[in-house]
Amino acid sequence: MIPQPLINSLCHLPGFDEQAFVQAHETTSRITSIRLNPFKRTELDIELNAPVPWASEAFYLDERPSFTHDPLFHAGCYYVQEAGSMFIEQVLKSTLDLSHPLKVLDLCAAPGGKSTLVNSLLSEDSLLVANEFVKARAGILAQNLGKWGTCNTVVTNNDASRFAELTGFFDAIVVDAPCSGSGLFRKQPEAIDEWSESAVNACAMRQHRILEDCIPALKENGLLIYSTCSYSEQENEDVVKWLIEQGFDYVPVPVNADWGIVEGAHGYRFYPHLTRSEGFFCAALRKTATTGTVHTGRKKAPEASKNELAVLRPFVDAEGKSIVRKNDQYHLLSTAAGDFLHQFEKQFYFKKAGVVIGEIKGSDMVPNQELAWALSASAQIRRLELNKENALKFLRKESFEASQNEKGLTLLSYRHRGLGWAKLLPNRINNYLPNELKILK
Repeated sequence: MIPQPLINSLCHLPGFDEQAFVQAHETTSRITSIRLNPFKRTELDIELNAPVPWASEAFYLDERPSFTHDPLFHAGCYYVQEAGSMFIEQVLKSTLDLSHPLKVLDLCAAPGGKSTLVNSLLSEDSLLVANEFVKARAGILAQNLGKWGTCNTVVTNNDASRFAELTGFFDAIVVDAPCSGSGLFRKQPEAIDEWSESAVNACAMRQHRILEDCIPALKENGLLIYSTCSYSEQENEDVVKWLIEQGFDYVPVPVNADWGIVEGAHGYRFYPHLTRSEGFFCAALRKTATTGTVHTGRKKAPEASKNELAVLRPFVDAEGKSIVRKNDQYHLLSTAAGDFLHQFEKQFYFKKAGVVIGEIKGSDMVPNQELAWALSASAQIRRLELNKENALKFLRKESFEASQNEKGLTLLSYRHRGLGWAKLLPNRINNYLPNELKILK
């Protein structure tokens, strides 16, 4: 049952209908939506239904399939994401010139839905810094961005306060703030028992602190996108009003009336009785306050040596990119990502930078799993195309037969999208898929 104090707090808001709202939460149907990876277009094994109207690469599904048993899901060909949160695409496209190089921070980024969405929209020479404070969640974020396949991203694992040091650095900051989670009641009924007015108050205080910490890092005229999966006004419109007091202008976003999104004076609300989504709130703001800029220097990230490059280059297309060594692993980075790593690696803890290529042992390269997902993996790599049955056996780390004459280190793929590495031997296949990626079902 929806908490009555929450309902009472929403009754005065435009678009709220208590009866329809409660009824929407009593339905047992689940809305499933996915967003395609524009860098890995391929024929899917799942049937797409109607498009999500506010996102260009997103679709609803008639029923929820077993994503775990779809090799293309493991290859990063799409991301399963709640439809409402994809509205950030509409915000970005209407407020920024995405054809220009941009520096964007996704501050509370795990598990990676918004980060992969932002990454899909940015130009190759842009930079996305995806940060997550919780260490375990930062690992999931790094994995999901790794599957997306690009090398113009870095994943950091730091408190928001560390970014205050990067004065005026970012063109845009996305803050999908931790919240009381009332927008997830239908999707996660157990969240109802955890909701309370005191939790809303605590979350609002935390949201203010997070925003205070990151505001200095946004350049003058930079864009701040603020969102939550909460219905509470205290966590949404009240926060936006406070941001306006701090030197921001509210930025309207074009919305089609047919979408069912409720447009208020200080943001956009998604109600489950009006949209095919869970509860969501989003607002865009432009920073008007004058700010300084952080000194970034002109040095480039030091590249690997000539001997190291000779070992690595057969595995990657490194044109226009740099290969650097960090913690015994070699990383392929765009110019912007390489510069950020070199300039700030002493200030931040980097969970991942660009594409992790692998490590060199003796005269051999031992490839990282990320290279199997990477868009920059070289066409010279030995590859073996699997059918779906063998692709799932590989992902379960079960034995299967490979009809290929050539032996040795091989990139295994399904529909020409990389799944992972194996060494083909005369009598067996050594599966190098990391155990944490193994299908257990």
